[in-house]
Amino acid sequence: MIELEKISKVFGTGGREVHAIDDVSLSIGKGEIFGIIGFSGAGKSTLVRCINLLEMPTSGRVTVDGRELTTLSPKELRTARKGIGMIFQHFNLMPSRTVFGNVAFPLKGSNLSKQEKEEKVRELLRLVDIGDKENAYPNQLSGGQKQRVAIARALANDPKVLLCDEATSALDPQTTKSILQLLKKLNKQLGITVVMITHEMAVIKEICSRVAVMEKGRLVEEGEVFSIFANPKEDVTRDFIKTTSNLQKISGLLKEDSPVTRLKPGEMIVRLSYVEKNVSEPLISMVSRKFDIDLNIIFSDIEIIQDAPIGGTVAIMSGKREQIDQAMNYLAEKNVGVEVIKDAGIAS
Repeated sequence: MIELEKISKVFGTGGREVHAIDDVSLSIGKGEIFGIIGFSGAGKSTLVRCINLLEMPTSGRVTVDGRELTTLSPKELRTARKGIGMIFQHFNLMPSRTVFGNVAFPLKGSNLSKQEKEEKVRELLRLVDIGDKENAYPNQLSGGQKQRVAIARALANDPKVLLCDEATSALDPQTTKSILQLLKKLNKQLGITVVMITHEMAVIKEICSRVAVMEKGRLVEEGEVFSIFANPKEDVTRDFIKTTSNLQKISGLLKEDSPVTRLKPGEMIVRLSYVEKNVSEPLISMVSRKFDIDLNIIFSDIEIIQDAPIGGTVAIMSGKREQIDQAMNYLAEKNVGVEVIKDAGIAS
C-alpha cells in the first residue's frame, strides 16, 4: 500500500541545513497496522508527513496504492490525498463548528446530495461510537471524544490509508486504550491501512504488527513487533523497551543495595526473558522440580504480543551450583534468554 524509496528531507540551506530524514526506505502492506517509533527529534513526524506530501521530500519517491505521489500535479495530488486520512495529537478540530459540522467539512467538494452527506456523517459518528454528540461543540468534549470526531472526519472520504501522528499522546492511559481498540476495529472492519507514529512503546505493543525504529532521521531497525521486543539490535530500541518493562527495575535496586538484592552464598540473580514465540511451558516450576533448585521471583513482566508470551522474570536462583548451571542450560535450550545479573559465588 505504501512504498517509500530513499526518502530524504532537508530543511534550510547551506551551513544551516538540517537533515530531518536521511535516506529512508520502507514498505507497508495493505491492511497492515504499522508503527514508526522514535524519541523526540528522530524525524518520525516529518516522515509521516512525507507519505501524503504535506512535506515534499527533498529526494526519493513516495508511492501510495500504486500511484507515485511525487510525480503528480497539484490538482492530481489533491485528489490522491482524499485516499489518505490523517489524525493528530491535538485533534485539529474547528471550534466554531459542531461535531457534525467538523465531520461534514471534508465532504464539501463531493458529489453527494445534502441527504447523502447527512447520512454519511451520522454513519461515521456511529462507527466511532459518538453518534449522540453530533450537536456538541469541541469545547464540550473530552479528549477521547475529540479524537473520535477527528477519526470520523479523517474517514469521511473513505480513505485506504489512515496516518496517526502521535494520536494518543494527549490522552490518559484508559482513553488511549479505547482509541487504540477503535483503530484496531476500523482496521479490521474497513480493511484500512494504519500507520502509527508514536514515541510510546506501549502503543506499538497494543496495536501494531510491525514496527520501524527511527533515530536522528535514519531508520535503524525494522521488523515484527515480537521480534523487535524479544531481540532488539540497536541501543535506541533497547532504551524504548526499558521504558515499558518492570524487569529493568532490578538495576536501580542493585545500585541502592536494596535488601531484596542481597544474596547469600550460593545464590545468584538472573533475568529470564522469552525470545521465541513457541515458549508456552510452565518453565519456572518445571526447572525448580527437575533440578532441585529454588527460584524466588523478584519481578515478573509477561504479556501477550502477537498471540505469544513475551517478557520474563527476574529471580534469585539458589541451590547447588552444578544444578543451577544445568537449569540455565536447559532454559537456554528452551529458547529462554538467561542473563546473570549478580552472583554471590559458590556456598562453602
